[in-house]
Amino acid sequence: MKKILLLVLVLSTSFYGFSQDTKFGVRAGLNVSNLDFDGTSLANNDHRNGFVIGFFAEYSFSNAVSISPELQFSAEGAKPEPLQLDYIQMPILFNFKLSPKMFFNIGPQVGLKIDKVDDGIRNFAYSGVGGLSYNVTPMIFIDARYIYGISNIFDDNLGIEAKNSTMQFGVGYKF
Repeated sequence: MKKILLLVLVLSTSFYGFSQDTKFGVRAGLNVSNLDFDGTSLANNDHRNGFVIGFFAEYSFSNAVSISPELQFSAEGAKPEPLQLDYIQMPILFNFKLSPKMFFNIGPQVGLKIDKVDDGIRNFAYSGVGGLSYNVTPMIFIDARYIYGISNIFDDNLGIEAKNSTMQFGVGYKF
């Protein structure tokens, strides 16, 4: 947790010096997640509906490119209770303007599992994020993201391999 907060602080101060425009905001939404098993999946691998909530900073490099580090809570995993995974996540998204109100977002994400310990599931999860956002007004936006796990969520000694797969539908407000 200390490493994630330190990274947010470093990113916030390092980009501030050369950014043309800085905005801060909040974002919340719905997660529809599941586990993508390599090989045979566990029984009852139904999707889980959860939520995401957090805050972000947006640093503009130009009129068409910006970067957005975020810190958020995200409920992911699958429907059975042992596979329900709650994370504190930090995506770092690069935003590319497609039209005056539409942006393409892409970047890495790291997550720290916060609800269970010693359950055979790794405490850190690494993912890739891609999505689209639409500015309804200069301050309000809606977005859709797809997050796919890069790392196996299970400990190596279990012999099971699965990755998080999540669709996020969100709304946000820029201050």
